[in-house]
Amino acid sequence: MKLPFLVVTLFAVAIAMFAAQPSQAQNAFTADQVKYGPAPPFLPPGAQLAVLEGDLMASSGDFTIRLKMPDGYKIAPHTHPSRENVTVLSGTLKVGMGDQFDAGKMMSFGAGSFAYLDPSMHHYAAASGETVIQIHGMSPVPVNYINPADDPSPKK
Repeated sequence: MKLPFLVVTLFAVAIAMFAAQPSQAQNAFTADQVKYGPAPPFLPPGAQLAVLEGDLMASSGDFTIRLKMPDGYKIAPHTHPSRENVTVLSGTLKVGMGDQFDAGKMMSFGAGSFAYLDPSMHHYAAASGETVIQIHGMSPVPVNYINPADDPSPKK
């Protein structure tokens, strides 16, 4: 008689302990669970961003984001203080190197392509067709525009 009562009691305690555990951040996503919102103000309007892990602007730590860009979307020449690792998930990402946006000097990277850009590499990008890229690296990840006039952030 006592054994079934003990088993039921232990089972109930285990369920209560599990239910009381604080929920942790999601660490795995199916494609339909990736939630996009407006891109931050340091990017031109029109793109959407999904944060999969981390905080882009934290003083340290890993981050992984997805950036969904409409056809023709452009990001002016810029740098980052840390390595930027980019995987093209869909569409075509066009990337150029240098201080001036020059569409004639851009290379095209289709779905499945990967590139990394070391710190302080001057680069620019554009989307050909709706394009989704995944970027991962170390925080913070400010976009330092070569020409300050290209920075779409609200001016103070």
